[in-house]
Amino acid sequence: MKLKIAVLAGDGIGPEVTAQAIKTLEAIAEVYDHEFEFESAPVGAVAIDETGNPLPEETLDLCEASDAVLFGAIGDPKYDNDPSAKVRPEQGLLRLRKGLGLFTNIRPIKAYETLIDKSPLKREIIEGTDFTIYRELTGGIYFGEKQLSKDGKEASDLCSYSEKEIERIAHLAFKAARNRKKKLTLVDKANVLETSRLWRKVVTAIGKSYKDVSLDFLFVDNAAMQIILNPSQFDVILTENMFGDIISDEGSVIGGSIGLLASASVGDKSALFEPIHGSYPQAKGKDIANPIASILSAAMLLEHFGLHDEADLIDQAVERALEIGMVTQDLDKDSTYGTRKVGEFIADYILTFDGELFINKDNIDMGQSTII
Repeated sequence: MKLKIAVLAGDGIGPEVTAQAIKTLEAIAEVYDHEFEFESAPVGAVAIDETGNPLPEETLDLCEASDAVLFGAIGDPKYDNDPSAKVRPEQGLLRLRKGLGLFTNIRPIKAYETLIDKSPLKREIIEGTDFTIYRELTGGIYFGEKQLSKDGKEASDLCSYSEKEIERIAHLAFKAARNRKKKLTLVDKANVLETSRLWRKVVTAIGKSYKDVSLDFLFVDNAAMQIILNPSQFDVILTENMFGDIISDEGSVIGGSIGLLASASVGDKSALFEPIHGSYPQAKGKDIANPIASILSAAMLLEHFGLHDEADLIDQAVERALEIGMVTQDLDKDSTYGTRKVGEFIADYILTFDGELFINKDNIDMGQSTII
């Protein structure tokens, strides 16, 4: 397969972790005889510094002309610490989602057996956890009309949804549940919000077309509690924009590190793949950032194009890295392996995989091939 992939590495650790995802995709291309063309463009704070715009038109044009987008991270302390800034890095990502019509965000949440004891939650609570959050991405309060009174003492943000916006993501979530454990949970606040009552009405109607999928409902406050108390009860969670933003980050604690969580944002014509972590500016250039979320995002990219064997091999390589302790310090404070070494191991695993591998850690420290 031939794919053109736009690379928007962004700010902070974005370029470092994205480089390892590219390395992994190049290994896949070599093993499976694919052709992946990568072209980079600025976004976020680096784009503001270069052009004054967090999403230059040339960047958006490249994304529209590409088969997929591999995204890093955006954000910079000089904007985070200045609430009066009119132009902000995050505006670039919001505009990108809107410009590409990326209305669904997909975030897998999984408890890896080898890392369960590193989670802040108890083993008996998180063991067996494997669910996916489907978050609506281009509607709701983030994109609603915003007002600030002239005296600056009163503000409002409008939350608005249409049946069409709800229907298109609901169908994707039901189809995903049909291929998993056949359970879908709608998370809302229907006891208070009119938009949530519309969500329940529309999703309930659509559910009648997916009779093999059980549908239940949770208020978002209860859902936030249940994700901590009994996360293994969930299969597919469907929710609106802001609720999804919050509970997906909450779910990140289950695996022990936000550096493990990948995501996909898809629309009718475009798809973007990114780790859910931020730009982590404190780690920039130190070779300590966990690249696994970015690498797993690359696996989701392959799945999106039907390359399931290739995606499975990346997942297997990541599992092996976790098993033998080939991880960064966020997962093992005593680890001596950095961003590049973890990426090199995963790429080497893919290039040399034959079912029986001997891992040579001495070679890793010497910068040579990690696998014999």
